[in-house]
Amino acid sequence: MAEKPPQPVTITIHSAGVAEAEFNTRFKDALAKKLPHVTIQWLPTSGAGNTIQDYVARGEIPDIIRNIASTVHDNYLNLGLSYDLRELVKKYKYDLDRFNPLFIDSFVSMTAQNGELYGLPVSPFFSRVLYYNKDLFDKFGQPYLKDGMTWDEVYEAARKMSRVEDGVNYRGFSAFLSTFIAYNEYSLSTLDPAKDQLSGIDTWKKMFDNYIRFYQIPNNPIAANITEEQNIFKKGTVAMHADIYSPYLDLSMLKNWDMVSIPVMNGAPKKIGIFQPGYLLITKQGKHKEEAFQVIMEMLSDEVQMKDARNGFLPTVANKEMTNVLGQDSAILKSKNMKAVGYYELAAPRPSRQKGMTVVDTRTADKLLENAFIDAALGKDDVNTVLRKADDLLRQEVEKAKSKTK
Repeated sequence: MAEKPPQPVTITIHSAGVAEAEFNTRFKDALAKKLPHVTIQWLPTSGAGNTIQDYVARGEIPDIIRNIASTVHDNYLNLGLSYDLRELVKKYKYDLDRFNPLFIDSFVSMTAQNGELYGLPVSPFFSRVLYYNKDLFDKFGQPYLKDGMTWDEVYEAARKMSRVEDGVNYRGFSAFLSTFIAYNEYSLSTLDPAKDQLSGIDTWKKMFDNYIRFYQIPNNPIAANITEEQNIFKKGTVAMHADIYSPYLDLSMLKNWDMVSIPVMNGAPKKIGIFQPGYLLITKQGKHKEEAFQVIMEMLSDEVQMKDARNGFLPTVANKEMTNVLGQDSAILKSKNMKAVGYYELAAPRPSRQKGMTVVDTRTADKLLENAFIDAALGKDDVNTVLRKADDLLRQEVEKAKSKTK
């Protein structure tokens, strides 16, 4: 007797930070092919009334939520939505070892009380590279950059490239400053995991000293704010730019750019700091948990992730075949030095606060260090002073957070 076809079901997905058009491009065809009985209803996430908190308040709880690690407490666990996937993993004999263990282990450590698995990692995630404008290197007769360089070597190149010619200020170096902090190779958190203070102040001093020297080079002043500093490379007057590797980053305004591996500091781990992937989570209120898990399995399948990788998305599975073809179906990326993206192994995600410790929003904590960096780079205070001030402000944020829970 033939098996009855599965009953049609509708799975609702709330995926903050990912547009429906991207979802359709990356996943729609594969889901329609493998799970034809499942209809995906994509919930609006931008605009008034469309946060996950709004949906929960209205009783319109989605089947699947995509979240990032830094907000999973506020946008999932603390809303009473959590559902442990381990039972479904066991039922479907789903192989968790196919993922980069960094992503599973860190998420369990951050979210679980007793080993629960609340989510599975989905691209995009972002690593670090050093971009450079080949036209400027040609203009000033300097050799192109190469993978495996140190920050000392890059500093010397920046010094040679920072100049004023024909009334134009050419800068040797710029950066997306957040990457210095949020994506550091030491996997160092801003707020100490076990104490109510700035974590690893001596290591932060080493990192600040390394980067601030670039902004002390004549003709290479830091821009007025983080956004301007992040975007100035696109104007074509900056030789090198430290930033994330992202399939979303648009450098089409530059005629001749490429990238190399993020440089390393003397004595630092030879690793690439990362911004963690998103996680696909099932809600305990969802009425179609098995179908939701089938959707997630298909979204994270080798077939889908290989297609993603060829379009420039870093895979969350530990599959070198995918990293070897990274960007090969992208008209822009296929001609670039894609080996730079994975030249070093990935650093572990920054540890979260230990159980029982008061949590401060990661972005809030990181912003204090970014502001401290800018003050030091502008010469308003020395590195020791700005780090002490950041420590004081961070302690104040902890006290604020404590007062809210009393």
